[in-house]
Amino acid sequence: MNPGFAGFPPEAMTFFRGLKKHNTREWFQPRKEIFEEKVKAPMLDLVTAIMRRAADFAPDYVSDPGKAIYRIYRDTRFSKDKTPYKTHIAAIFMPRHLEKHSGAGFYFSVSPDEIEVGGGVYMPPPEHLLAIRTYMLDHHEEFRRIAAARNVRKLLGEMTGDSVSRLPKGFPANHPADDLLRRKQYLLFRTLDAGVATTPKFYREIAGRFEVITPFLEFLNRPLSRPGGHF
Repeated sequence: MNPGFAGFPPEAMTFFRGLKKHNTREWFQPRKEIFEEKVKAPMLDLVTAIMRRAADFAPDYVSDPGKAIYRIYRDTRFSKDKTPYKTHIAAIFMPRHLEKHSGAGFYFSVSPDEIEVGGGVYMPPPEHLLAIRTYMLDHHEEFRRIAAARNVRKLLGEMTGDSVSRLPKGFPANHPADDLLRRKQYLLFRTLDAGVATTPKFYREIAGRFEVITPFLEFLNRPLSRPGGHF
């Protein structure tokens, strides 16, 4: 399939390299038009193309492409780092019935240093994490098979994410899914060379990994798709 996305223009990477060195409003504002034309517009084209492809394998994750793209502006309210802008551009694809970060979604980001692509559960609310862990009790074997599938391992590697040191309260000790029950995050990610972002190959690299990771996301969202997140 040829989605018509030729890659980000070189000016996009030049813009981000400059922003990394001069992360101030004084530097950004005179170059905002460059950001809009060389970064944001191509990103919108790419996300739109990926959503068209995702309609075949993950239709519930297809929504407004513009809303999938993260803002360039950083939220500095609770951060010691007060630089105002992100030095990458990213997008997240969530099921339409879930809020952003409340369940498992697709994700990719682009910067001059690297590309990240993958997805999973990153910052779920406590009730959703509890639902996933509870569902895992009786379905952990299926989950391990999904995460260990050959194409998943080849394109995305091993599952990553933070875990707690002790089994959460209320879960049985010595359960065969102990390692999965202690997880706070369930993530599959691959880092790609930044150079691919400016080539037509970039679309295929993202869309192909999204298709492979779909069963992983669907499993994690399964307990969240039922009323109240219960089953």
